[in-house]
Amino acid sequence: MKILNSFSLKPEQRQTLEAAGHSVIDADKLDDATAQQIDVVYGWNAAATRVNFDRLQFVQAMSAGVDYLPLAELAKHHVLLANTSGIHAEPIAEYVLGVLFTISRGILPAIRADRDMWTLRQERPPMTLLKGKTAVIFGTGHIGSTIATKLQALGLHTIGVSAHGRPAAGFDQVMTDVATHEAAGRADVVINALPLTPDTKHFYDEAFFAAASKQPLFINIGRGPSVDMAALTQALKNKQISAAALDVVDPEPLPQDSPLWGMTNVLLTPHISGTVPQLRDKVFKIFNDNLKTLISSGQLASHQVDLTRGY
Repeated sequence: MKILNSFSLKPEQRQTLEAAGHSVIDADKLDDATAQQIDVVYGWNAAATRVNFDRLQFVQAMSAGVDYLPLAELAKHHVLLANTSGIHAEPIAEYVLGVLFTISRGILPAIRADRDMWTLRQERPPMTLLKGKTAVIFGTGHIGSTIATKLQALGLHTIGVSAHGRPAAGFDQVMTDVATHEAAGRADVVINALPLTPDTKHFYDEAFFAAASKQPLFINIGRGPSVDMAALTQALKNKQISAAALDVVDPEPLPQDSPLWGMTNVLLTPHISGTVPQLRDKVFKIFNDNLKTLISSGQLASHQVDLTRGY
């Protein structure tokens, strides 16, 4: 197999592939002739768009979300696609815990106040206890389920919302997305863990925030375009949403003139919640197992993406 390396291989990982008889071509060394001979793409970047899709058999993405790949083109040419769903779940769940405590326990105002924080001792910014609150998590896959399990341990009531409504680990209840506005009305905390598809673009719109009657905290660790940013900004101004923690926004980077920068009840981070220790090792294991199974059976071992659904 000719493998286009559009990610980052460790020397020993490259040696493993070469010892198995594969040729590894780095993206920055790809010429036009070789691009026509690529069988497998590891990662995805501009160089990958030059390959011959009629020859291409398999793409291993580096992330759980695959909305940035040409899914229709891959489907048209029957190219198999795998993601890395699951490896980001624990880091993202811990991020959610971090921002929950930062906002619920008055840490965010203290950080913003800097040297004037001692005035907060008299003013006492709004604080709440998480135990007994209701968290509604949109998306009940690996990430959503891991978040829900941790929140249950803290004493929160967890409601999941998904397209299928099937029970999932960590959730006290799972509803279908037909009941989206009903779920929003029950939430003290709303967490977006949905994949980005045509159906989930601007899923969180003006109508959604209007239905959020308990002024919930809104956390986005999914995809930025799932949120109508203008609607979210207005919901914060109208106090339909008490606060927001946004690890993903639309567009990225967030424009410097965005009003979100100046809002004291908004916590922004630069798309870091899914950072995984030993990322290259974990991704390579998924990739190498898939590559071996592809050669032996024409199928993938795990993490195959349904190209029609986009996840």
